[in-house]
Amino acid sequence: MRVDFYLLSSDPVPAAVALLASKVRQADERLLVVADDLALLEEISQTLWDAQPEAFLANGIAGDEHDAVQPILLSDDIAPANGARFLLIADGRWREPGEAFSRVLYLFDQDTIAGARQTWKALQDREGMERKFWKQQAGRWVEGP
Repeated sequence: MRVDFYLLSSDPVPAAVALLASKVRQADERLLVVADDLALLEEISQTLWDAQPEAFLANGIAGDEHDAVQPILLSDDIAPANGARFLLIADGRWREPGEAFSRVLYLFDQDTIAGARQTWKALQDREGMERKFWKQQAGRWVEGP
């Protein structure tokens, strides 16, 4: 499994999620976006619909009969009801992904950086685990130390 750590410094969470979700969908993968805060999930949902008017990012908040068909499902639960293999943790609070996912996109900011550091160290010795760190620079994500 690969875990990508994304340090937010300029974009708000919904904008960063939209950028990353777009890349996931371009790869023809499904995505589960997880956060505990319903207001944040609603803001992310609206941003996904509005981010690219020519190619909106269809999504839904978990909890209805359409969960299984959503290309991007937003939830407070880590269970991929939409069959997603990509997990995006939007609120900076690490959750163990389990075996359903092949890739985790973990967003964090200065307020949640201590937890991200602990997670980075905790994943260091796990077999089959690949970790990458990304930071924002001039409006782009660049791999960095």
